[in-house]
Amino acid sequence: MELRPEQLVSQLGLDQPAPPPLRPAYLIAGPEPLRVLEAADAVRAAARRQGISEREVFEAEGNQREPDWNALESTFRAPSLFASRRLVELRLPSGKPGKEGAEVISAFCADPPGDVTLLITAGEWSKQHGGKWSEAIGRIGQVAIAWAIKPHELPEWIERRLRARGLRADRDAVQGLAERVDGNLLAAAQEIDKLALLSDGSTLDRQAMEELVADAARFDVFRVIDAAMNGQGAQVSRMLAGLRAEGEAVPALLGMVVLELQRGAALARVEARGGNISAEFKAQRIWDSKQPMYRRALQRHDVRRCVAFVAQAGQVDRSAKGRGRPGLEPGDPWIALERLLLAVAEPRAARLLAGPGA
Repeated sequence: MELRPEQLVSQLGLDQPAPPPLRPAYLIAGPEPLRVLEAADAVRAAARRQGISEREVFEAEGNQREPDWNALESTFRAPSLFASRRLVELRLPSGKPGKEGAEVISAFCADPPGDVTLLITAGEWSKQHGGKWSEAIGRIGQVAIAWAIKPHELPEWIERRLRARGLRADRDAVQGLAERVDGNLLAAAQEIDKLALLSDGSTLDRQAMEELVADAARFDVFRVIDAAMNGQGAQVSRMLAGLRAEGEAVPALLGMVVLELQRGAALARVEARGGNISAEFKAQRIWDSKQPMYRRALQRHDVRRCVAFVAQAGQVDRSAKGRGRPGLEPGDPWIALERLLLAVAEPRAARLLAGPGA
């Protein structure tokens, strides 16, 4: 049975004097990195509590596009050198182990070693990602999927997290916090942790909530870029309007925009020549939690268009500084920036851009 990450954490029984023994295998995946990371941390904590001190991690390294499946298979069958039980972690950012990997995982599940607990985490997941290998995990262990929290589900998620931190809030206060974080679970988690320090223990109403929390829904450039990479065109337009209303200047935003577009172009070049995309993520110092949004952008755009986005950002910068092409009006740099980021978010919007690769 497929669980939510929060259900899996509850089943691990970390708050119980004698938690149940770990199952042979766990798969935790989905597009909500905070929930995936917290559930995986709970499995690691349960392992430590049960005396599992040895931990091995497998992921793509160097020029490899996939983990070393032979090494993983060997470690399943090799006796532990330092402890009686081991936690073996397999990280699959794409959520797809491929044919060889699926066979290795399925073979493990068919005859799981008594001294190994397998933990698989993945940042990408959909109904098409699963297969016989994930079904095999479900038969001997647990599968937890962190599906994206929908807007109408966010207040309930916030309320559960408040309760878990020993906080109480009325419905209006919970709704107010949901509006402020604007779907950003990490921002919500940070605000709730801060509330746990600042609250006097009384039930929070909307006014108290607004006095204690920061406006996490502030429209900053980082979130605009994230929205563009994630294909959220409507949010791009709304956030840019907010930035403009706050008095921000386009040149002040473009430095980060250009940096992120250059990273995307570098990743696209590596992918186009069949290189190791995971190694390039490390070279570009892109955190695990941000890698899925780049992968989504690369699914929408080829290398030619990614390079064109960088060139277009230069044109936006020249327009913002009054250095447009000779004989042409520089135009409104805000409109130019919006068109660029909308093109990143939605391939059909690329026709709004002028120049090669549009």
